Amino acid sequence: MATIDVLKVTGGKAGSIELDDGIFGIEPNVPVMHQVVNAQLAAKRSGTHSTKTRAEVRGGGAKPWKQKGTGRARFGSSRVPQWRGGGVAMGPKPRDYSQRTPKKMKRLALYSALSDRASENNVLVVEGWSFEQPKTKEAKDALSSIGAEGKVLLVIDDTDSNTRKSFRNLTNAHVISPTQLNVFDVLSTDMVIFTKGNLPTSMTKENPRNSSENSTDDLSEDS
Repeated sequence: MATIDVLKVTGGKAGSIELDDGIFGIEPNVPVMHQVVNAQLAAKRSGTHSTKTRAEVRGGGAKPWKQKGTGRARFGSSRVPQWRGGGVAMGPKPRDYSQRTPKKMKRLALYSALSDRASENNVLVVEGWSFEQPKTKEAKDALSSIGAEGKVLLVIDDTDSNTRKSFRNLTNAHVISPTQLNVFDVLSTDMVIFTKGNLPTSMTKENPRNSSENSTDDLSEDS
């Protein structure tokens, strides 16, 4: 197992911890990650687009002109698709874009994304966040102290409201709970930061219900 340092929020090391090879040390499966990310983005689509067909457009009940004798093409309605103000032929209608993705595929994609970030030393573990009250400046200083650069994904427990409020106003930080950890958020950020208490472990992988804090199996496609 790979070993990384556990960092203090004020800077420096507070020890070390081993990363689970089954989560942070596998060969990234790029096609699976691509498929799962596509499914997540598809699930975000509202699918409320709609156009009216010639049967739904108002008007067009009367024949524009008589069938013969005018020298013009024959038309039975002024709401045909080729006329201005007419209906739309084969236009979009409301639909559901969500895709069914097997849980094992989502898990493999997430572990692949985490392994990719770990292979580039872009996974950090902090000892714990200690915000007595929400302070955005302190959150910014903490990221600087632990060497977090670029866009960061912070995995923070739901119960730690002060930490969530401290980071949520930073444009380069995205806060997520352990149960919402997903492929798209991992791949769309430069670094992933866990706390020592919510770092995914092999116990989580085998039976996530044993530890609700570390669960990575409840992956939401639209998160």
